Amino acid sequence: MTALLEIKDLLIQRGTRDVLRVNHLDIQPSEVLAVIGPNGAGKSTLLLSIARLLQPSEGQILFHGRPLEKENSLAYRRRIGLVLQEPLLLDISVADNVAAGLRFRRLPKAEIEARVTAWTTRLGIASLCKRPARNLSGGEAQRVSLARAFALNPELLLLDEPFSALDAPTRAHLLDDLQSLLAETGLTTIFITHDLNEALLLGDRVAVLLNGQLRQIGPPEQVFAMPADAEVAAFVGVETVIPGVVTESHEGQIIVDAKGLHLEAVGELQPGRSVLFCLRPEDITLWKRESAPKSSARNRLHGRILRMMPQGPLVRVEVDCGFPVMVLITRTSAQEMQLKEGIDVTASFKATAVHLIPR
Repeated sequence: MTALLEIKDLLIQRGTRDVLRVNHLDIQPSEVLAVIGPNGAGKSTLLLSIARLLQPSEGQILFHGRPLEKENSLAYRRRIGLVLQEPLLLDISVADNVAAGLRFRRLPKAEIEARVTAWTTRLGIASLCKRPARNLSGGEAQRVSLARAFALNPELLLLDEPFSALDAPTRAHLLDDLQSLLAETGLTTIFITHDLNEALLLGDRVAVLLNGQLRQIGPPEQVFAMPADAEVAAFVGVETVIPGVVTESHEGQIIVDAKGLHLEAVGELQPGRSVLFCLRPEDITLWKRESAPKSSARNRLHGRILRMMPQGPLVRVEVDCGFPVMVLITRTSAQEMQLKEGIDVTASFKATAVHLIPR
């Protein structure tokens, strides 16, 4: 299948400084690509270059296999929808804002009205149609921006951290609605975010940008469970990373010497290979030392709780096992086990939960 959008050897510079380099990236029709990375990683730069608002120093961006520089800029922009972090609304009514792009395209009045009605209804803002845009809340304004973009019936939707300025409940409702809309319409979408939960919820694939470079791309579960390197691992929430050496390898079972402890993993690496032994905090089970039951988990570490950090319904627990191990458990579990700082605990995890990064 021909990619809807393809990027080849892209370089964006500011002055003489390289700010973004992407050797290759494609997005298939009806796919949602979530581009993640910390602030300053180059995410918005990538989106603005795709929107033809930034010109690359090198490389090509192809749309339906045709280089963008050979496309008429106005004609191309009429085929995309763009929603930014701050809603750029005109000082007119909600309905007129949603209709603005349609009028610019000189669609028939009846079709404009039908699309405005359909998309304001679908996004729950039909009752606001006569309200001036300046009187909207942040969440309402972003719904207007989305309605305006969807009403254009674009071939490609570009979303640049559209929910980052919203409060948590408003963001959650908008994310649910957007997920439903993308599933219903099959609209090809590039979604920029630094929020890992948003990427997991919306993305068919996830692309990781760090320091202006594309470091990894793949299905969300693959990127989050099997990061390509230590920096990607740190960004996607792999909080326990231990240097080690493979000492045994037999039929897919590996023994790693990590800080003097022999830990099991799965893989095909040869003995003598240096690795990073990586664990996500939610893949570790924690017990009081004296009450730890037998389980199918092949790895058991003994340690002492250094810190307990509440995070809503969860608690992040730092355990000293000769090296720091981060564990994420429910607040209820922590209370039932009467966990507190300074007590001895056992952390267990399955060999299949381990991701090894060769060094």
